[in-house]
Amino acid sequence: MKITVIGGTGLIGSQLVATLRDAGHDVVPASLSSGVDLLTGAGLDEALHGAETVVNVTNSPTFDEHSLDFFRTTVGHLLRAGEKAGVRHQVALSIVGVDQVPELDYYRAKALQEELLRQGPTPYSLVRATQFFEFMDAVLSWTADGDVVRLPTTPLQPIASADVVRALADVATAAPLDGTVDVAGPDVLGLDEIGRITLAARGDGRRVVTDGTAGMFAVVRGDVLVGGPDARRAPTHYRDWLRTSPAVVQG
Repeated sequence: MKITVIGGTGLIGSQLVATLRDAGHDVVPASLSSGVDLLTGAGLDEALHGAETVVNVTNSPTFDEHSLDFFRTTVGHLLRAGEKAGVRHQVALSIVGVDQVPELDYYRAKALQEELLRQGPTPYSLVRATQFFEFMDAVLSWTADGDVVRLPTTPLQPIASADVVRALADVATAAPLDGTVDVAGPDVLGLDEIGRITLAARGDGRRVVTDGTAGMFAVVRGDVLVGGPDARRAPTHYRDWLRTSPAVVQG
């Protein structure tokens, strides 16, 4: 089938394009670099021409209150262009527990993205993932001060981006769910524990101090960012990934 991947040059999008192509699909990666601007709608008609499925893996350029306007505008453009092009399946990547943390602007924005898709004219699927392994170094950098990294005990169930891609590819090539599937890593770990595991694996001499007020994840209540009993469990363990994937994504 023909599939358009919006955000097809990023961490998830580039892997998804390769995975779908390897499976024999006709894939169009769409991004600013290919002339597609979701904020204005420019290039969308061409990128979606003939596509049966659209997968949206874009991120807002900011994580503050402006992210609400970003998703409100871009989802509107994408749904209208998709309806015009005859797209039969809209897929979006979201976050496990995104509707349970209204204190975070970005999570409220992603929840809005989900709601707009539900209300849209096209059958849809939402793939909610837990936090990516590749972003853990960046999370630690937010609360680092000298030789100390302060982190709360917030339970997370991090996942390798490659495992997220496999789940997205499966959903994108199947019938629309008109619902949500959660994907999560195999292990639940406190964020402070993740910090200690990461620093040890990196040979980083800094120490982690448990601080219930540190960073954006401090406002998370309970285990809402952990995959529920029906979540799809990915096979890759964080400690194993650290041994084989030294490269990190900052920011």
